[in-house]
Amino acid sequence: MNIGLKLKELRILKGLTQEELADRAELSKGFISQVERNLTSPSIATLMDILQCLGVSTAEFFAEPSEEPIVFGKADYFEKYDPDLKNEIKWIIPNAQKNMMEPILLTLEAGGETYPDNPHEGEEFGYVLQGGITIHLGNQIYRAKKGESFYFSPDKKHYLTSKTGAVLLWVSSPPSF
Repeated sequence: MNIGLKLKELRILKGLTQEELADRAELSKGFISQVERNLTSPSIATLMDILQCLGVSTAEFFAEPSEEPIVFGKADYFEKYDPDLKNEIKWIIPNAQKNMMEPILLTLEAGGETYPDNPHEGEEFGYVLQGGITIHLGNQIYRAKKGESFYFSPDKKHYLTSKTGAVLLWVSSPPSF
């Protein structure tokens, strides 16, 4: 691990100059410069002081970055078409069911619908990209069209339909698809 470079990146991220960090840590600007260029190493106590001034714990500082991918493209999508319900679901984040939220890209053909979902804890959010939908939430019906979003607690039986066809981004927490 390049401690000097990581300290410099944190300092810049916090919008501090070497002089400002030095003042906060009661060190000299020259010492901060030497640490950032790996010309000297701070003692553990001094490193802890610098990290405190940067608002970072030692555990956070020394933690290894996550190896999990952050960005996904079409090649990563998992797709499922249901001819009976006239819909296509694209899971746009692989293995999203392990996450708190599960975003999918849903395409409803004209006359299509989603599977009825029983009440459960969590949240449902969606954004209509094309067309219009009808949201069935218990005994209530709501409509949303292109450019509109929806959000509800799924504590009632719920599903979506579309008379004209629609494409929407749907995020469910916890995952329920």
